[in-house]
Amino acid sequence: MEHIAPWLQTSWDRRAAGNFIGGGTGSGLAMIAAASALWSGNLQRPPLAVAALAIAAGLALVWLEIGRPWRFLHVFFHPQTSWMTREALLAPPLLLALAAAAWTGDGVATAFAALLALAFLYSQARILRAAQGIPAWREPAIVPLMLATGFADGAGAFLALAAADTFVLVVAIAAIIARWFAWTTYRRRLGRNGAPIGALAALTAIDAPVLLLGTVAPLVLLVAALVLPRLAVPLALAAGLLALGSGWLVKGVIVTRAAFNQGFALPHLPRRRTAGEESSAPKGG
Repeated sequence: MEHIAPWLQTSWDRRAAGNFIGGGTGSGLAMIAAASALWSGNLQRPPLAVAALAIAAGLALVWLEIGRPWRFLHVFFHPQTSWMTREALLAPPLLLALAAAAWTGDGVATAFAALLALAFLYSQARILRAAQGIPAWREPAIVPLMLATGFADGAGAFLALAAADTFVLVVAIAAIIARWFAWTTYRRRLGRNGAPIGALAALTAIDAPVLLLGTVAPLVLLVAALVLPRLAVPLALAAGLLALGSGWLVKGVIVTRAAFNQGFALPHLPRRRTAGEESSAPKGG
């Protein structure tokens, strides 16, 4: 039996990773901004505009990845079976709702944008889950990981863009902790299910940065911001950038460097017959 070792897929590159990064950050940012407005009664519009730009930039990157860009219209044809189609169908109303909320400050538009953002983020998570040929993507734990990473990235972006109150600081702490638990669960399940060695090695290589720079450091900074309100702005800014950067790292590695396929085995290799074998082969209909 001939075994073919797993190899790294090249169909989805950094541009595809950029779609998940931009879409996740923008979706999470939209939801955090809406939650902050609901809690405080004060809607901060710039994060909503940045959320729309992040989502649009992500979609533009994946559009550039297509060999014939206008073939993207085909993605709209299968909403009943394709999570990629659902993502594409959600994008226009989401961007319009975000633009309307950022322009008018309307609460209804903001709430509608937040709901669409949640659906968009979930669709992105299910796109990876549906890729059965890539063990690092098809693992069911990828869905909560992508959701938690989107929330943590959104919280980080909000901390970097806007004045954060106690509510947002607490939400950011919860999102970062949730992402760490989702990350460790995802990695443990991949190892248990026999993912390719190359995929596990790529994820192991970033485990320490995700723990130290993406989890411990921002948590310490956010707790300090709660305790030292006079320093809350710079502390929250630093924490937000660390949380955001580590989330981008996680998605970039999962989509590119950990994207090994399963490999396969051939019970019998095809072999051309020799001239002698051809002449001695039985004749008949």
